[in-house]
Amino acid sequence: EAVIAFSGVISRSENMAMARELEINLTPLESVNIDDYSMVCMLDTQPGTGNNSLPPDVTVDLVIDHHPIRESTKECRWVDIREEYGTTATILYEYLMAQDVSIGTKLATALFYAIKSETQDLGREAGKADRNAYLNLFPLTNKKLLFEITHPKLPQSHFRAMHKALKNAVIYANLLVITMGKIASPEVVSEMADYLVRLEDVDFAMSMGQFDSALILSMRTTRHDLNAGEIMKKLVSGQGTAGGHGMTAGGRIHLASASPDAFHRLEEELTQQLLDNLGILPCTPQALISSL
Repeated sequence: EAVIAFSGVISRSENMAMARELEINLTPLESVNIDDYSMVCMLDTQPGTGNNSLPPDVTVDLVIDHHPIRESTKECRWVDIREEYGTTATILYEYLMAQDVSIGTKLATALFYAIKSETQDLGREAGKADRNAYLNLFPLTNKKLLFEITHPKLPQSHFRAMHKALKNAVIYANLLVITMGKIASPEVVSEMADYLVRLEDVDFAMSMGQFDSALILSMRTTRHDLNAGEIMKKLVSGQGTAGGHGMTAGGRIHLASASPDAFHRLEEELTQQLLDNLGILPCTPQALISSL
């Protein structure tokens, strides 16, 4: 019997609500004895990307993803990488359709929400295949469960993180940089980047947060002429791991010293590198909110 394993911690309220409302049985990867299984499949990630904790000595049989292919992925037995797709869920939907598999309400809701959230309701990097899956799945979804997933109750920690992000956000021309300090979960970094890239006159946002001994980074852009994934890889090159594609990207850098000064210096260096990479001329930084 197959097991769905995940790395890290599921802390984003929408993801927790989806697992709960749709009764998705998830198992922490560290609790799985991989030797008990004849096959390992990676979804929406690849070997060695840094956003999963699969041990490097584990042989990966299948990789299904929509991010740019990695050299290590080419060693896997079977690979389906579709960079022109906005989400891996669309690929899975097409597998089911090709085999005439009937899609139940909960599965339809899960696949639909994955496409909805990843593409921001088809507005971010969605292609024809994503639109087709989105429109065909919607009638099959449970609308009440979809509402519960999309609009979950939020813990106090969410608003504390938002307060910190707003307080520390700085505008450099069309770039917004958010330094969040210590964070309770890596997911909050991408959550704040998603939210704050919507700021008027800003088309690129980078958020950073300190989690244990690592600096977590997330990039979002509304520009189609930029590739956030390539920018992130260049930014952390030689220091950490990164991944992403056109409008979204993430990265992680482990520090030998977890002192506040070490994190602060790294954040300043990365900010300056990003300004240079984006060709933003020297300007006076402007606090998003001067006081709260």
